[in-house]
Formats: sequence, structure tokens, C-alpha cells
Amino acid sequence: MNQLLYLRDVVTLGLDEQKCIGCGTCLLVCPRAVLSPANGKIEIANRDACMECGACSRNCPVEALSVRPGVGCAAAVINSMLGKKSSSACCTIDSEQSACSSSESPSRTNRTSCC
Repeated sequence: MNQLLYLRDVVTLGLDEQKCIGCGTCLLVCPRAVLSPANGKIEIANRDACMECGACSRNCPVEALSVRPGVGCAAAVINSMLGKKSSSACCTIDSEQSACSSSESPSRTNRTSCC
């Protein structure tokens, strides 16, 4: 089965590598396997699979992860439906695209942007 992705490059997920202690709590709570262990710490392995639920950031004991739950995908869809372009809005889809799409889609020419 193909892994479902949300809009490309709109996720607000951030990782402060200096704060990360590699405890792995985020790996346990992430429902989409967005994060992976790397050299005793954590790295963002599949950013576009993040659904911005916020579980990782809420459970990180050192606040190394940050995410604004639901903001990226929702903002891009709403701004695009309102006809806003990337030059006038933070998060947009530059052409027609559904909110969820397969990572195996061969003809992905749609461009997204976010703050």
C-alpha cells in the first residue's frame, strides 16, 4: 500500500537538534513514523507524512520538537480555495491538488508553499 502524504512542504514541524536528547518518546507517539533515530538523537525522516497532530511536541520532555497542529495543510487548502497565491498568502497550493495524495503519484507538478 502506498503511504499517503499531505501537501508537500507545508508542515510546520520543526526540530531543535541542540535540545534533542534522543530519548525516543516522539518515536513512540508519532502515528505516521515521521521521525527516526540517528546518531543518538532524532531526525525528521519523512516531513511530508506529518499530519500535524502535535503528539511529538506535546510529549517531548525537552521541547526539542515544535508543530502548530493542523496549520500547514489546512491553511494551504483554505488559501487556495480563496484563490490566494503564494505571493499574497503564507500557505498555498499553486494549482489544483487534493488535500491527501499518494507518494507514488507519477505526475506531481503541483507546488505548495508555507511559512
